[in-house]
Formats: sequence, C-alpha cells, structure tokens
Amino acid sequence: MRTGRLMIAGALASLVAGTAAAEDVRYEVAGESFEGYFAAAEDPRGLVLIVHDWDGLDDYERRRADMVAELGFDAFAVDVYGAGNRPETTEARVAATRSVLGDADRMQALMLGALEEARRHSAAFEVLVMGYCFGGTVTLAMARTGEIDDSVGYASFHGNFPGGPDWPEDTPPLLIMHGGIDQNPGMSDLAAFVEEAEAASLTYDVEIYAGADHAFTVFDGARYQERADMRSWATFGRFLDERFGG
Repeated sequence: MRTGRLMIAGALASLVAGTAAAEDVRYEVAGESFEGYFAAAEDPRGLVLIVHDWDGLDDYERRRADMVAELGFDAFAVDVYGAGNRPETTEARVAATRSVLGDADRMQALMLGALEEARRHSAAFEVLVMGYCFGGTVTLAMARTGEIDDSVGYASFHGNFPGGPDWPEDTPPLLIMHGGIDQNPGMSDLAAFVEEAEAASLTYDVEIYAGADHAFTVFDGARYQERADMRSWATFGRFLDERFGG
C-alpha cells in the first residue's frame, strides 16, 4: 500500500515541470539553529513558505516544496522546532507543538526569522504561507498577527483554527481544506471559524472532502485519501495562480 501511495506522489509531481535547484538550509533565529529546505523555481512568480506537520520538517515537506517549485514558485520549508529536533513519539510531538503554539511571541519570531532566511535565497517579492496539520494551525495563527510583510494569502491543509488577536482588516485571502470526517478539528470547529471569518469580513474559501479524515494529504499515512489530496492540491495551485496574478 505504501508503494502505491508513493506512486501517487510521483504522479502529482509529474503534472508539472522540474525544480531549478533544491537544498537544505541551516539558519539561525535569536541564536538558535534551524534547518529548513529551499526549492527554487526556474522562473519564480512568488515565494511560498511551507510550515511542517507536528513531527517536524522531513522528506514530506521537502517533497511538497519541490512540487511548489515545479508549479513556478520558490518554496521554503521552515523549521520551527530547531535543527535535529524531529520528535518521534506522540508525547514528544505534542510537547513540541505546544512549545510553539503556547508562546505567540516565539512563534512569530520563528516565522519571521524563517521568512528573512527565505528571502536571502529568493528574489520574489510577495509571499504566501501554507501548512499541514500543525503547520496549518501556525499558518492561520500568523495570518491573525498581520505581521508577514507583502503576504498575499494563507492556505491550511487539515489544520486547526487557533484563537488570537482580532483579524486585521487587511488580512489577505484564506484557503481552508478540510476532511469531511476529520474530528481534530471537527465540523463544529470549522463552523465556528466560518462564523468568526464572516464577522470579521474576511475573504476566505473552504473546501470539504467527502470521507477524508485528518492528515488526508500525507502520502504514506494511514489516513491518506487520493481523491482529497489531488483535489486539494489542484485547488491550492489555482489559489497560487490567483494570488500571484498568474
């Protein structure tokens, strides 16, 4: 089964052209070491920040960064845990996520530091932020801060809906992709987000995929669903084109 899912990942990649170059990138934020991954597009139309899942930056995010670059955008997979910190147990992963989401100032500093590093590698001016699961939660949390300069949009794949400060009036468009049977977050959480977004007059789109559970995009995961993965990636591609004027 895992082989089949990897073949699907390859099929997704084959829909587009190749990356110009890709490399792991060591960088520092406030004296701490981090290791991200930069994938360059051949003729970049913009810059995309990718925030990793709760297990830390690994080959999954690298592959997604390559796929973004193949779509024509420079991609930087950020590291918000620290170089070498790739938790393997549930307990360690929960602790790692709480260390970021439980300290808004630290989270913001880590994301802005990663953006600064990304811009050392990319000449693209505008940036869009996206993430998976925990990364989607961080993505929406950063959207609430309004602190990412020249941002054109935010996209969350099966992420949660964090509380925080009031949404800025000039919040760029949001794209939410959610599994129909996901319980973490569940439909009531999604409905509460929509209600809040409407009250704040945000521009947003929500897609819900029938029968898809949490983590439906993770190629070798037990909850992977090809239909939801393919549809959400196609929607994300259109979102990139729209937000970067393609």
